[in-house]
Amino acid sequence: MAWQIQEAKQKFSELIKRAHQEGPQVVTRHGEEVAVVVSAETYRRLSGSAKDFKAFLLSGPDLGELDIQRSTEPARTIDL
Repeated sequence: MAWQIQEAKQKFSELIKRAHQEGPQVVTRHGEEVAVVVSAETYRRLSGSAKDFKAFLLSGPDLGELDIQRSTEPARTIDL
C-alpha cells in the first residue's frame, strides 16, 4: 500500500502495524515514492547480520604485530 506523507504522519501507529503484518509500506510525497517503512525483522534480514560496535572493533587487524612505542620525552610546555 502507498501512503501519502500527511496520512502516514497522522496514522503512524497503523503504518507501523501494517509494515509488521503486511510487509513494506511505501510513503509518497506529491505522488513520488520517498520512503519505505519495513518491520525490524525485515530490516535485519535485508541488512545482513550487522555486528554490534564491540564486535566491529574486535574484528579489526591485530595491532600487536606492530612495533609501536610511546615516547618517553616529557610533554612540551604551551603558553596559554
